[in-house]
Amino acid sequence: MPDVSSPSHGLIIASYGRNFLAELESGVRVRCITAGKKGGIVCGDHVLIRLSAGSEGIIVRRLPRASLLYRADAYREKILAANITQVIIVVAAVPSFYEELIHRCLAAVEGGSLKALIALNKSDLAEPTARALKTLELFKQLGYPLLSLSAEQDITPLRPYLTGETSVLVGQSGMGKTSLVNALVPDSAARTGEISQALDSGKHTTTHARLYHLNETSHLIDSPGLQEFGLKHLRESEIQRAFVEFRPFLGHCRFRDCHHLREPGCAVREAVAEGKIDPRRLAAYHRIIG
Repeated sequence: MPDVSSPSHGLIIASYGRNFLAELESGVRVRCITAGKKGGIVCGDHVLIRLSAGSEGIIVRRLPRASLLYRADAYREKILAANITQVIIVVAAVPSFYEELIHRCLAAVEGGSLKALIALNKSDLAEPTARALKTLELFKQLGYPLLSLSAEQDITPLRPYLTGETSVLVGQSGMGKTSLVNALVPDSAARTGEISQALDSGKHTTTHARLYHLNETSHLIDSPGLQEFGLKHLRESEIQRAFVEFRPFLGHCRFRDCHHLREPGCAVREAVAEGKIDPRRLAAYHRIIG
């Protein structure tokens, strides 16, 4: 039985509303709620929990985070995961993916100083895969790792990228994130069922992030499907630097407060004209700050 005399350290492995499932250092899992109106607890957070005599507890403190991935629109912020080291952007040969979402995810990755991997799933479909790779070549040229695989056939190519990392899967619905999780964590459906029962939330836990241990040093967080990725939490200067190919030209524009729109003497726009920056990237930047 857990020690109830003092707060215990826990890792949040699932959440729904104010209900959380935490894993103690002993491996015991306990259902928790937050004290009072405390909020902002997410999957991957380390917390202190005051345990009751049963397998329940109250989160009394969230411990400092090493990293954070979240999105924000004009109205609210949505934290996706905490204490991660890598973001895996999952796209698929079919159905078609939104290139815009990749631009925005990568900006969030750069803003959070995280690693990124673009994983093209369902690559066993030859013709759609060729079209997808043509679109994704832009990101590969920028230095982002690009991996083609089929979760239904062979997950082996992905495993080296997961070693020693706490990775979060992000992407649109229908890209095959669930298939990736099932292949990497064969009993993930059973674990999800246990989590649902522990949180008494039924099917609704599928709309929230869940953490799985691949081994002692490698962990995977599955997040809900995204249709948009707001970046209102980033300042314009941060978004500029989040576009990695802009960096050599920043500070060289005629005007110090250049927005790289239509200002004369813009070094970024000149780089586009000279073929040093892809116009698709500048257009994506304009849409983000627009």
